[in-house]
Amino acid sequence: MIVVVDYGMGNLRSVSKALDTLGASVRITNEPALIERAQKLIVPGVGAFGAAVTELERRGLVAPIIAAIRRQVPYLGICLGLQLLFDASDESPGTRGFGVLPGRVRRFPIPLGDGLKVPHMGWNRISPRADGQGPRCPLLNDIPDESFFYFVHSYYGDPADRSLVARETEYGVRFASMLWRDRLFATQFHPEKSQALGLKLLSNFLSL
Repeated sequence: MIVVVDYGMGNLRSVSKALDTLGASVRITNEPALIERAQKLIVPGVGAFGAAVTELERRGLVAPIIAAIRRQVPYLGICLGLQLLFDASDESPGTRGFGVLPGRVRRFPIPLGDGLKVPHMGWNRISPRADGQGPRCPLLNDIPDESFFYFVHSYYGDPADRSLVARETEYGVRFASMLWRDRLFATQFHPEKSQALGLKLLSNFLSL
């Protein structure tokens, strides 16, 4: 069973529709018991870090999500679902995230220069790491380097461990746009809004 976590802050229908297109059996839920039984777990989200943590805690979802990650249940975090993996965020000082990945979420500096605006909204490339290091993430199978994906965000994750960075994107600064460790995957971009390549990435996740 593929579980999409509902905490009131995600474009759940777009994610669910994309997975339905791929023939997946999907449950959208805010029930901790279903998260505990998930074979794969997707945490999407658009909104504020602090409000998301508050809603997840109110619904009793934080502990089962963290437990699933620790059990190596395949996890895909999308946008805010990536940011929640970190210890903290500049968006909500004093609010603790899942703490699964060391590091914090940072705001794009303003001004960015070159007429770039915040939020970062629209299509942008995801590129191999600038240092040329790191294995190829299995979610990128049959997806060419420098492919375009769709972004909507004002903050980005800054991992303390750079080996987690599977892809980077340039937008005034170079930031981590995709993270990978073992069976934990996270994208700052929205695969469910990224047309054929987004569906391919989701298909690769389903095939794990």
